[in-house]
Amino acid sequence: MIELYKNGGYLLHGTEMIPEEEVAAVEQKLGRKVSKEEAKKGTIAYSILKNHNLNDNMDDLKIRFDDLTSHDITYVGIIQTAKASGMDKFPMPYILTCCHNSLCAVGGTINEDDHLFGLSAAQKYGGIYVPPHVAVIHQYMREMYAGCGKMILGSDSHTRYGALGTMAVGEGGGELDKQILGDTWDNPYPGVVAVYLNGAPKPWVGPHDIAIAICGAVYKNGYVKNKVMEFVGPGVASMTTDYRNGVDVMTTETTCLSSIWRTDEDTHKFLKEHNREADYKELTPADVAYYDGVVSIDLSTIKPMIALPFHPSNAYEIDELNANLDDILAETEKAAAKVAQGRATFTLRDKITKDGKLQVQQGVIGGCAGGNYTNVGEAANLLKGKFIGAGEFALNVYPSSMPVYMDLMRKGYLTELMASGAVVKTAFCGPCFGAGDTPNNNGLSIRHTTRNFPNREGSKPGQGQMAAVALMDARSIAATAANNGRLTSAEKYAEAFGDVPEYHFDESPYKARVYYGFGKADTKKELVYGPNIKDWPTLPSLGENILLKVCSKILDPVTTTDELIPSGETSSYRSNPLGLAEFTLSRRDPGYVGRTKAVKEVEVAREAGKDVTADDADLKAVFDGLKNLPGNATLANTEIGSTIYANKPGDGSAREQAASCQRVIGALANITQDYATKRYRSNVINWGMLPFHLKGEPKDFEVGDYIYVPEVRKALAGDMQDIKAYVVKKGAAVPISLYIKPLNEEEKAIIKAGCLINFNRARKGL
Repeated sequence: MIELYKNGGYLLHGTEMIPEEEVAAVEQKLGRKVSKEEAKKGTIAYSILKNHNLNDNMDDLKIRFDDLTSHDITYVGIIQTAKASGMDKFPMPYILTCCHNSLCAVGGTINEDDHLFGLSAAQKYGGIYVPPHVAVIHQYMREMYAGCGKMILGSDSHTRYGALGTMAVGEGGGELDKQILGDTWDNPYPGVVAVYLNGAPKPWVGPHDIAIAICGAVYKNGYVKNKVMEFVGPGVASMTTDYRNGVDVMTTETTCLSSIWRTDEDTHKFLKEHNREADYKELTPADVAYYDGVVSIDLSTIKPMIALPFHPSNAYEIDELNANLDDILAETEKAAAKVAQGRATFTLRDKITKDGKLQVQQGVIGGCAGGNYTNVGEAANLLKGKFIGAGEFALNVYPSSMPVYMDLMRKGYLTELMASGAVVKTAFCGPCFGAGDTPNNNGLSIRHTTRNFPNREGSKPGQGQMAAVALMDARSIAATAANNGRLTSAEKYAEAFGDVPEYHFDESPYKARVYYGFGKADTKKELVYGPNIKDWPTLPSLGENILLKVCSKILDPVTTTDELIPSGETSSYRSNPLGLAEFTLSRRDPGYVGRTKAVKEVEVAREAGKDVTADDADLKAVFDGLKNLPGNATLANTEIGSTIYANKPGDGSAREQAASCQRVIGALANITQDYATKRYRSNVINWGMLPFHLKGEPKDFEVGDYIYVPEVRKALAGDMQDIKAYVVKKGAAVPISLYIKPLNEEEKAIIKAGCLINFNRARKGL
């Protein structure tokens, strides 16, 4: 059972949670008055944030992180930005892993070209480089860098090491660049929500079951959005640290800001096994700690779960789904139809067998969530002596690092998996984001990975292809494999679990292949560029007035970063800003790129001093319509760009390309009701786009219309709560009201400069 408190709660002595409404009981137990404001300082999160805050004011955090980490679809752009901004070396450990572009999906040499660039950058600037197939990013960080009381910033949304006592944050590349260049990560002090754990999970219940249950309880109501999830209570001790890691990495899917767990002797044991005993210290809340919300979980009540397409929060107990297949799958098919938009078909009820079972086409266990030692070991124990069959169902397993792979191999687990018919592969994140194991058309894949967003598995509705992913724990995936792909709860094989011996960490693959360059920067080293690695294009500063052409209007409740810029094989183009931008919104609105590039051409001509209205009657009519509006708009003082409207964009990945791709082909702003995540809004700001919100419904404009925002630079200097704008069409100007949620002075300056690169270059006099 999962209970969400209506308000906050007080945790006493780390064990007893009391609702805020019963503060009198708290005071009685303590024998003294309690101050909520003082009790807020009793959380683990507060102490870590305070130790990393360079600002005297805890209400406005300015954080310096201990370590940085990126993988190979983000580090090239980050390093290129830092280089253009005047970087000379990495000021802190910066770990570059090669776990995303490890397969050459497209483009010949371009993936390995990126890797050689990464190695040369580690040598030149003093970084740490982890070659392909050696480890996925988050497992490497768990094994080698996460420690108690630390903070780590990563350019991947699943940067979560809370179970090791580290507050980790996933952000876009711009925020890592700020750290590299000596700046801070700025954020208001976040709310802290307790995840209060009681009891113990059943042996057949895995970390993904708990994580999916939590996502189902908190995502849609925004209970933990942009807050820190702090895992406390006696139930923490019922899970090993390896198990906790599997729950923790999924907190990203709740849209929380970060996570932290109380630490204990098992945390100590994990770090000692990884030769980092010195990184352990006990982290526990004060005798009284106040939390802004409480997610109370009796772990013993959690059952094997499934998250149906197309979000980790679409949570059902597997038993519930199996008992109501037709009704529940019918609802999922309705969601699939919205995703496909008539371009492809996808059905689920055709997979219901004559005996009423759900036939699955593929299973995957891998990555930072599923590839952990215990998950793979439990799956192997279940499948020992069994066969997955020679039918349509296939099972692929990716241990999360070479040390994990080696210990599983030495203990015979990989042999058991292979003998059952499973295919064991190396450390690779591809199945999580569509760069590996794309299922068949109309296929259903069950995966112990982090996400199951629409078409993230690699299918392309625009080409008549549609597949989907449901998330499950490795234990239930193994149970399904044992039944030749018929959906099965791990509880059916209850006796198979709980007999995985302790893990032994062997660092030798890292000693053999990882380049450790921190503190050894060789400034004379030349960066190695492949032909696909391109510099960021030059971007202009913000105009006095702006004229925005609406190039896409998306009315879905939420728009993911996978829709803004697809994952999968397009990742290979992430070192080529303009090349990648050709895929912007390609799965959601294929006409967007052509529309916004046409606007960009007009703006380039305007900047060159040409009269862009001379041969464009529609644009001339728009400028004629501006004459009686504020701003004294002329071609000389009015920047022209594109915008998109989306109700709630930015759920999902931290990848800055979801914003930069819009920007480099002409975008000046986004207009929304809200931003799904802080990280996407930060990316929008760092790429010099205005993060507008719309007051009211988007009924006054459509694709192709122009929105005029006069004196926008002046508006940034005000409270930004009522920014006058006008929809200009057919000789009329319809007023609309925009606003921007608070920005700090540096964020305003970045937008005015046109992007973070421009801001930094101006500051350094470059």
